[in-house]
Amino acid sequence: MERRYRVVVAKPGLDGHDRGAKVISRALRDAGFEVIYTGLHQSAEQVAETAMQEDADAVGLSLLSGAHMTLFPRVIEELRSRGLDEVLVFGGGIIPAADIVTLKQAGVAELFTPGTPMSAITEWLVEALDQRETSAAG
Repeated sequence: MERRYRVVVAKPGLDGHDRGAKVISRALRDAGFEVIYTGLHQSAEQVAETAMQEDADAVGLSLLSGAHMTLFPRVIEELRSRGLDEVLVFGGGIIPAADIVTLKQAGVAELFTPGTPMSAITEWLVEALDQRETSAAG
């Protein structure tokens, strides 16, 4: 039996706009992922704790508040402090191109900006997780 990938979708920080997170959660679910949506106003610690408790393969962060340069690296730090280095972190929101480069250097696997088709996100995530599984097995 093929294992379904588990993805935690989170809204870190004080950002109160969750429509995008709900849309991506539904798209991931429809693509066959098991999705855990944490809701609004999550701390980095809460996101990492949820990822650990849910045995997540990936964490998707949705951020529109402009605090991405602080919150994305903080979530990665919290994941690593729990030994969850293999959890793939990706995100979306209004993120300037220069910040995308910096965030990827900090360990974010991929970032998606407004207008990205849901199919592009789900296809990327399947490929990235499949590749991680193949690398770990080999």
